[in-house]
Amino acid sequence: MPLDSLTTHCRHCGQPLLGAATERGAFCCQGCAGAYTLIHDLGLDAYYDRRPLDAAAPAATVEEGEGADPLLGLPEAVATAPDGTCLLRLSVDGLHCGACLWLIEAAVTKHHPEVQSARANLTTRCLTLRWTGAPAKAVEYARLVTGLGYRVAPFGAGGTAAGADPAAAHERALLRRLALAGFAAANVMLLSVSVWAGADAMGDATRTLLHWVSALIALPTVAIAGQPFFQSALTALRAGRTNMDVPISVGVLLTTGMSVVMTAHHGEHAYFDGAVMLLFFLLVGRYLDSRARGRARSAAAHLLALNQAPVTVLGADGLPQVLPPARVPLGATVLVAAGERIGVDGTVAEGVSDLDASLVTGETLPLAVAPGAQVFAGMINRTAPLRLTATASGEGTLLAEMVRLLEAAEQGRARHVLLADRIARAYTPVVHLTALATFLAWVFLGGAAWYQALLTAVSVLIITCPCALALAVPAVQVAASGRLMRQGILLKSASALERLAPVDTVVFDKTGTLTLGRPDLLPDPTLTAAELELAATLARASRHPLSRALARAAGPGPVADGVVEVPGGGLRWQGPDGFVRLGSRGFCGVTDAGVGQVGSERPGPELWLARCGHPPRRLSFADRPRRDAAAVVADLKVQGYRVELLSGDRAVTAQALAADVGIDIVRADARPADKCAHLAALRAQGRQVLMVGDGLNDAAALAAADVSLSPASAVDVTQTAADVVFQGDGLAAVAETLAVARRARTLVRQNLLFTLLYNLCAVPVAMAGLATPFVAAAAMSGSSLAVMANALRLGGRKPRDGGH
Repeated sequence: MPLDSLTTHCRHCGQPLLGAATERGAFCCQGCAGAYTLIHDLGLDAYYDRRPLDAAAPAATVEEGEGADPLLGLPEAVATAPDGTCLLRLSVDGLHCGACLWLIEAAVTKHHPEVQSARANLTTRCLTLRWTGAPAKAVEYARLVTGLGYRVAPFGAGGTAAGADPAAAHERALLRRLALAGFAAANVMLLSVSVWAGADAMGDATRTLLHWVSALIALPTVAIAGQPFFQSALTALRAGRTNMDVPISVGVLLTTGMSVVMTAHHGEHAYFDGAVMLLFFLLVGRYLDSRARGRARSAAAHLLALNQAPVTVLGADGLPQVLPPARVPLGATVLVAAGERIGVDGTVAEGVSDLDASLVTGETLPLAVAPGAQVFAGMINRTAPLRLTATASGEGTLLAEMVRLLEAAEQGRARHVLLADRIARAYTPVVHLTALATFLAWVFLGGAAWYQALLTAVSVLIITCPCALALAVPAVQVAASGRLMRQGILLKSASALERLAPVDTVVFDKTGTLTLGRPDLLPDPTLTAAELELAATLARASRHPLSRALARAAGPGPVADGVVEVPGGGLRWQGPDGFVRLGSRGFCGVTDAGVGQVGSERPGPELWLARCGHPPRRLSFADRPRRDAAAVVADLKVQGYRVELLSGDRAVTAQALAADVGIDIVRADARPADKCAHLAALRAQGRQVLMVGDGLNDAAALAAADVSLSPASAVDVTQTAADVVFQGDGLAAVAETLAVARRARTLVRQNLLFTLLYNLCAVPVAMAGLATPFVAAAAMSGSSLAVMANALRLGGRKPRDGGH
């Protein structure tokens, strides 16, 4: 077998070429050859330069055998937008990095000018195509993407593309290597302590035996646990470039190799403990980063799933027909059963019911609808069947617009780069050049033997090993994450702390954020105990949120027999003294002219109690602020933050709450798009914005802000859009998270400055030959411990008052 067949790699996917593979030229298979040719013919060779060194291109495969082409069914998944354009969402298997996104988007738009837009999302692994023409063109576009080496399927179809989760497999592999490195480090360190403790009395044979035992543990550990760094370094070197993993790999391998040589020659020192501990700490940082990125699932994927349920459409012949949401024609009559999620935008044609409208308004209170009321896709019909007249479907719905907002916001956020990574780009080549210059200087200028010069160069490489730099950010993240987690605050993004630190504007949602999202009965001294108990006997027969709040305020008690619930109206009961009604104004026969005679007006939800021979009584409810909302707002304002309230609720309700908690800037009646536009305006003014929200209608705003927080009581979609999730009934977590972020930024800068000063002092010493590998390893370990100790100062500080 020719030697070059063992060292040549596929020009497209980077896999090694073995044996007969070289007969195809520089490609491992016909699929990769075809993908490379297609990329070259399209003039997109820049893809290979944009691609990160540790993210190989997808290995293209050639389908063999005969059978139905699965892509032929794609036109059925094409939706038609209100403007007549076609839209298709595809799950793409094989997306690794921003270069993949650029390649697919550029290939489709350049090869097909009728394509208006092609947008790939690395988080959802979804490709959204928009074009003018026939739906059948979807097959041609999909085949172009597969020709590039990716596998596609209709988004949400549950196929291979949708079901693959390489990030989870990578995370599990890192965790296994981390566990192995931790176990080995503990045992090798015990053996090293034995050598250090008995250095004076221990004989050479005993010391060498302990070193060989350490080698038996360290060698397989380095070979297995170091694979993520070794593979990345090899990929970089094959491409003629370098990255941060190259000096890490060289330092670990040289330290281990020198330790083996010195052990074989009965040397006094061995550095197995330093090599294994270095791998352990580096794997801790890499695993935390992978976990933060891998666990942050996209809110857009969840919102898309909400609009996948089939819709029941009543045909012209009166027979029901089940259609996908995108296939529902405008003007069609849609049947929505009680408990079913609405799949189209429309108006109520028949029926009266209560809707869970939190997807659009963010309000947990039900929305009463009657004929003529407007409803939106994603709302849930709670109490009675409805017939709707469809006004928008598929991509024309408000839900689809929310998905587009989320995808655009997430795509922008994916380009954030950590400070340590930016420094490492310049730091890594300097390390190699310094070690090489040391070797050449000692050989040609100092007249030293090559092995002595190599020993000095290794000392330089070890003492400048970027362990401290690699730990500068992860160590602070670990300390900050631990401190916040003990207070019920979970960081979900690797860069959340970095983006929280410069925040100067805090924007709160109302319901479920500043408030608990749960209505409570307001005290009314004019309401008698008998009236409260009568209303409660009816309320206990209903699961309406206001009825449950009334029953909770009255306490345990009997339930009236024969209570009839009228959807969208209230409760009716035939009592011994006549009919009793509990519900809305209209249901209870209350007119505006008579309001002043029955009690004072208060903004917020209400129930009315009407009975024969008695004036109607108003029961007022309010979604009360969280217990520490006013204190937290005051604290933030004292620290110089600009605090705003951004709510989809009515202006009178939002203003009342803002006055209670001390917020001066209020924007009410805001839809999801309005919230995103307001945040964009703030950012255009140069402000760094933190958004705190909990509703599904806040998901796009959370993703569009510089950084976002969400309470643990929030719905799942919003939590996945947020960077930080906090538990508890208070808002102290907001102020605490901001304080920790600012402190963490200070510590990160201190760590990076210390790393710079350490190298400025240690490198000249090592280059002068005054530091042996043992001293270099000790100095390198000491710098890492100093960085860790500085980071741990964050976790040891006393939590703020009011913490969880």
